[in-house]
Amino acid sequence: MATLEAGLTRDEAFALLQEHNKDPFHIEHGETVEQTMRYFAREFDPENEEFWGIVGLLHDLDWEEHDDEPELHTIYAAPLIEAAGGSPELIRAIPDFTPGLPKPELQMEKILFASEELTGLIGAAVVMRPSKSVMDFEVKSLKKKFKDKRFAAGVSRDVIRSGAEMLGWELDELFARTIEAMQSFAPDKDTFQPAEG
Repeated sequence: MATLEAGLTRDEAFALLQEHNKDPFHIEHGETVEQTMRYFAREFDPENEEFWGIVGLLHDLDWEEHDDEPELHTIYAAPLIEAAGGSPELIRAIPDFTPGLPKPELQMEKILFASEELTGLIGAAVVMRPSKSVMDFEVKSLKKKFKDKRFAAGVSRDVIRSGAEMLGWELDELFARTIEAMQSFAPDKDTFQPAEG
């Protein structure tokens, strides 16, 4: 596989995220998706772990400034990333599920599409647990929350289902793998916050 260049270091990408997002929830969501993507990269594309991580970190770059226009979500991100020195590959990878944009094709894009909303659902469920930890969180608990449409109602179940389908994974496999991904870096975190976008 070819090595993908982001055009930005991780520190530069994080500074860009902070420049356009002030809500700690949004920044933490970016970091959570970054670490989730890094986990999957180590399995599927280890040479490009840094690239996958930066894609995860910046995937909602424009959300806070344009959350009133969800249909244009990620469109606004492209010029911001370009101005900061981001590569064409990075700009191509950011649009995850905005209608009218190219559907995810690469494994990285499919995993971002499938897991990004799911990390928000897992985060919201974990905060409700007595332990406030993802370390003792199980697939069966996630399945209950997934079925309860009132719980974390902003999380699109259809996107999660479509993502699993694109990857050729059963929902249970996507759930288990994403929980494992979040457990891989959870000891560094106190709690996960519910996420939007």
